[in-house]
Amino acid sequence: MTPNETAAGAAKTADQEIFLSEILNVPVMLKGKKIGTLSDLIIVETSRIPEVKSLYVTRSFGYPSLIIPWENVIELAGHRIAIDIAGLEPYEGKPSEDAILLKDYVMDKKVLDLEESEVEVVYDIRLLQRNRKLYVTDVDTGKSARLRRMGLGRLAKIVSSDAHDDQMISWTYIQPLPTNIGSFKGDVKLKVLKNNLAEIHPVDLADIIEELDHDQRVAIFTSLDNEHASDTLEEIEPNVQRDILASLDIAKVVPLISTMTPGQAADVLSAIPHSLAEDILEALNPETAKKVHAIMEKQEEKVIHYTTQKILKFLPDTLVEYVQNDYPRHARGKDVIMYIYVADSGDHLLGVVDLKELLIADDKAPLSAIMSENVITLNTGSTLKQASQEFERYSFRALPVIDDENHLIGVIPYRDVMNLTHHFLE
Repeated sequence: MTPNETAAGAAKTADQEIFLSEILNVPVMLKGKKIGTLSDLIIVETSRIPEVKSLYVTRSFGYPSLIIPWENVIELAGHRIAIDIAGLEPYEGKPSEDAILLKDYVMDKKVLDLEESEVEVVYDIRLLQRNRKLYVTDVDTGKSARLRRMGLGRLAKIVSSDAHDDQMISWTYIQPLPTNIGSFKGDVKLKVLKNNLAEIHPVDLADIIEELDHDQRVAIFTSLDNEHASDTLEEIEPNVQRDILASLDIAKVVPLISTMTPGQAADVLSAIPHSLAEDILEALNPETAKKVHAIMEKQEEKVIHYTTQKILKFLPDTLVEYVQNDYPRHARGKDVIMYIYVADSGDHLLGVVDLKELLIADDKAPLSAIMSENVITLNTGSTLKQASQEFERYSFRALPVIDDENHLIGVIPYRDVMNLTHHFLE
């Protein structure tokens, strides 16, 4: 029987499917009393699929950690793990030097095949419990896995129903991890080529690109579509931005900058040589170039230059289920996705719905029933200093900008005021 057939057989007869993110940090109980929390799982790699051998349990108040054999687990659930042991002292200790800790050594690792410029990131790990044993069957690099890690489990289920989010990689495709793994900080390697570079979140892809050499950076970056490349470029350190942009043809750079908000574009252009920035500005749409140039030269402090219209906006009678069920499509290409703005047919701002509120709302409720009408806004005449004060006071991820007649002009993201190197607040 092949490893793939073994993994498939385990999945077919599984009593329980579990994702590692769902059980990390849950309480570990002994006779109804909490003794610690699950910190990690210790696995043993076999010729088939890895098997969980022990729980690594950490305890508070300076008590020593515990290594609990898997056979002593009597209940495994998303909210608790129950064990049956005679006492704690025989199990006190830390993982051995050669122990493989699933979370520490696999979760959030890059799955790389640089020869083919392919990159993935392990956001979660799928486990299958069968016949009183727990197996590791897949690593998950998909959007739904990332959402689970963010605590957006309901949205993760919606995304996972999309066939395009099938990013499970069977463990049988993963090269064996090093022996004496100890302080292993390397990358997880694939045995086969995978083709989902476009699925990696820009923040993660930026981290990966920053660690590569020049040729590898350019090879990966030029393979991205404009929108993904643009989003990734914003997250890259300034010195790496310079390295990449200086190696690209200006015909490639201009579309990347054009997809950014003016504030983001100004931040990127301020990190590159002045002559190159000027060449790019000349090639941009004149209106966009004017806004970006004004920000870069510190001649304009009005928030209107920082607004984006790439937002989620719906009429008040729109049902929750319409937005929720097709959220990935609605959010595609948007700059602000954590808030849903409610406006009438005349584009007057009526209210705002936080994404978390949307996820727990009744499917048949209209947005008008769940929106917050007390919206903190900025005016088209507001300054960056005023915007920064509002962000600091309310800790919002974005703020809507309205005119004197309450028309929704756009939204200004937090990062465009607070996180970018070009802002010039007093």
